[in-house]
Amino acid sequence: MITLASDFGMAYPAAMKGVILSRTDARLVDVAHDLPRQDVRAAAFWLRETLPYFPPAVHLVVVDPGVGTDRRAIALRVGEHVLVGPDNGVLRPPARRIIEKSDEDARIEAYEIRVSDPDSTTFHGRDVFAPAAADAHKTGASNLDSIDRFAPVATDSLTDLRFPTPDVARDGTEATGEVLVVDDFGNCITNVPGDFVRGSERIAVDGESVPIGHTFEAVPRGDRLVTVGSHGNVECDVNHGRGDEAFGLAPGDTVRLQFD
Repeated sequence: MITLASDFGMAYPAAMKGVILSRTDARLVDVAHDLPRQDVRAAAFWLRETLPYFPPAVHLVVVDPGVGTDRRAIALRVGEHVLVGPDNGVLRPPARRIIEKSDEDARIEAYEIRVSDPDSTTFHGRDVFAPAAADAHKTGASNLDSIDRFAPVATDSLTDLRFPTPDVARDGTEATGEVLVVDDFGNCITNVPGDFVRGSERIAVDGESVPIGHTFEAVPRGDRLVTVGSHGNVECDVNHGRGDEAFGLAPGDTVRLQFD
């Protein structure tokens, strides 16, 4: 299996698939091609919450605002998984989460993909990453060293990406966090861990008190609430509405949670 994820939207993913299918008979699975455009952190978040649920596969990830520059093309081996994409940090959070969810004692092993004269400086998804993903699929995760253009490199030499840590008061009454992403429903996903609000009934969000609900239906339609999403973090939401609009929040915004 080869999974594909990008911010390409329209026809570009088909070109990557064409390259792969001309080289392998891999089963291709689209994760998403509407990831937020050129937003490496958002892509890393969504892939962290998605890729670990796949069986062993090659994961092709192209969210690459630095395409054509001197940023490296890389592959990460994580147990029986291989992640292929740009060295801009997007692969690191999903790789770490794969390890967390694995029953095996896996670690991240890194390879630089040597690039020579791609057909385009603006479409490395087709010309660099798709062929590399096909090569990784053909050889298997355990044999990446046999691919001539895969050169082992130190993992700590790669670009890393880590999500910010919230500031939680020692007495547990207040947390200052950040909106990491807003999903298509308008739910504002913060970096505050869900344990901060579990077992409580109300909390002030930036000074305004709202109920804490286990489900969206805990409040009437159109009402605001705070809940804990499937990712385990605190969300600011609206039942049958958009939390980003109701709370006036966007990715990167600071949010203060304080118990009444």
